[in-house]
Amino acid sequence: MRYVVWSLAVLTIGLGRLAVPAQPNEDAKLAAFFKRYLEAEFAASPTYATRLGDHRFDDKLDDLSAEALAANLARTRAALAELPKQVDYKKLTRDGQIDYEILQGHLQRSLWLADNTNVWANDPRIYNEYTSDSVFLILTQSTLPQPRNVQNAISRIREIPKILTAAKANLKNPPAVMVETAKRQNQGAINFYAGGILEVAGEKPGSDLDKAAKAVVPALREYQQFLETELAPRANGEWRLGKERFAKKLELELEADVNAEQVLKQAEAEVERVTTEMYVIARQLWQSCYPEEPLPPDDPAGRRETIRRVLAHLSQDHGEAKDLVRDARATVKDICDFIRQRDILRLPEPDRCQIIEMPEFQRGNSVAYLNPAPPLDPTAVSHYAISPPPRDWDARRVQSYLEEYNRAMLQLLTIHEAYPGHYVQLEYSNRHPSLIRRVLYSGTFAEGWAVYTEQMLLDQGYGRGNLSLRLHQLKWYLRAVVNAILDYRMHCTNMTDEEAMRLLVEVAFQSEAEAIGKIIRAKQSSCQLSTYFVGRMAFYRLRQAIAREQGPRFHLGRFHEAVLAHGTLPVRYLPELTRARLALPR
Repeated sequence: MRYVVWSLAVLTIGLGRLAVPAQPNEDAKLAAFFKRYLEAEFAASPTYATRLGDHRFDDKLDDLSAEALAANLARTRAALAELPKQVDYKKLTRDGQIDYEILQGHLQRSLWLADNTNVWANDPRIYNEYTSDSVFLILTQSTLPQPRNVQNAISRIREIPKILTAAKANLKNPPAVMVETAKRQNQGAINFYAGGILEVAGEKPGSDLDKAAKAVVPALREYQQFLETELAPRANGEWRLGKERFAKKLELELEADVNAEQVLKQAEAEVERVTTEMYVIARQLWQSCYPEEPLPPDDPAGRRETIRRVLAHLSQDHGEAKDLVRDARATVKDICDFIRQRDILRLPEPDRCQIIEMPEFQRGNSVAYLNPAPPLDPTAVSHYAISPPPRDWDARRVQSYLEEYNRAMLQLLTIHEAYPGHYVQLEYSNRHPSLIRRVLYSGTFAEGWAVYTEQMLLDQGYGRGNLSLRLHQLKWYLRAVVNAILDYRMHCTNMTDEEAMRLLVEVAFQSEAEAIGKIIRAKQSSCQLSTYFVGRMAFYRLRQAIAREQGPRFHLGRFHEAVLAHGTLPVRYLPELTRARLALPR
């Protein structure tokens, strides 16, 4: 999922004019502190304001000079120091204490990342968010009148050269893998401004937007030359975090009261359990796939061969590359109808999720993402974006990609990214009265919920017992489990690309194309790959515990709405808050 957070209202009004529910005195102090913090952040980072849905700054881009970045860091340190001075934790309500801890954790994590990763010097991909995403979001998600959005886009486009200047000055010795992705994304930006932007904005050739877009293309081409001829040759930076930094970052990212060694141990045990389930199903499907062949031997190698060959046969049921987005759209109605009929939970109304083809400048990190409506502009649309195979792939690699994202997998992708996964969960989150919880999200919660829903929906009868769908669901869950193992081993050991390929292809049954992409992603996004497994286990274990506690009184729809009622918060709070919510009427 791609996180582009929400807004505080349709921000033609400012933060200071937001309606805030009546609160106990200390809770009100915390809410006021956070609003002041956000105002300072928005003034310094217009693109952050846009992502959250505050459109007062849509005509500006950030100052990314070294001096401005240092000032941003100093402001974060000051906010962390001032928080306990201005808000008495002991006087807060329990909800207020949780909000306090979320804000404090966010500030601590931001400072640790700045001190230990320094993305501005080491990750050229981040600048693409300012040169491309910042304009794309205005044109596709802002609820302001379109002429105003177009004018704001023009203003931002004219400031892109200063972003490129800052990038050239800031970037030192990044890892080569990040430079390669940045090159592909910047080329996508060139194509976007050379013509693609007109279709997105609904503008015509020769318009003011067209002129501004074409005027910035030479600067982007010059930057492409910088990436290829100046930065790439010196890109020898280390992408591995190392065991100590990985452990600390994972602790800060997960917020789940589990450490790196525990995650690895649990994931390795789960691989064995899930693989056994996959073999039981593959054995049942063998004769329908290979009616003239005997089942392979029932030993470890034979069981892996059975699973692999059955998946290979089933993967041939796929569409064409040009129809990938259309095929994903076709999965939505059946899934939503099932959710309503079985009372899995109440779906958001109206439905504001749009399924789109991923823009070229955003490709290179994942096959799909959910770009949710920003919390401060909740009437905006959400985008469930799917990436077709890159244009420069050969026919063999494209075929491998399509086999990986076959018709069964596209259904699971829609469950994960949209219904009842990311889109539904984040719509629920946007209803929460706490601004802190709407703006500061937990990736472990978000990804864990999305993975949990895949098995849950099939367990409740979606697919009518289709064994192919179940086998692919287990395969996809196995991928989430192996993600955590890959994450640890890539960053805490000297795992090679060849060893990673064997893990992904032979243990997780991934295709070559998917495995190559996952290795690149693991190098570029330390700790994020662990959130899927850790979050899923938190939801799954909580459900089992509460179902056992409540016995015949347990209602699945009520449980789901109870876990989604508190914002996208760290999963460590889920048991306490879910039980409290279940004590109230639905």
